[in-house]
Amino acid sequence: MSRMKYLVAVAFVGIIGSLAAALVAMMKGDSSSGDTQRSRRMARALTVRIGLSILLFVLIILSHWMGWIQPTGLPGY
Repeated sequence: MSRMKYLVAVAFVGIIGSLAAALVAMMKGDSSSGDTQRSRRMARALTVRIGLSILLFVLIILSHWMGWIQPTGLPGY
């Protein structure tokens, strides 16, 4: 159970890191030269972010299905 917490935390850090990399790629550089390279770096960073988000979602669903994690939820009234 504690491994899953660390795995989710690492995935979130990776998602935020790739989002920050896309922001840096968007803000850095001049628009006259290297515009296509900047666009490629930004697109690659956003693709990594989407891939990590989907992977994290599938991992959480699979972990719940396998019984590795249990939902806590709110107590029923």
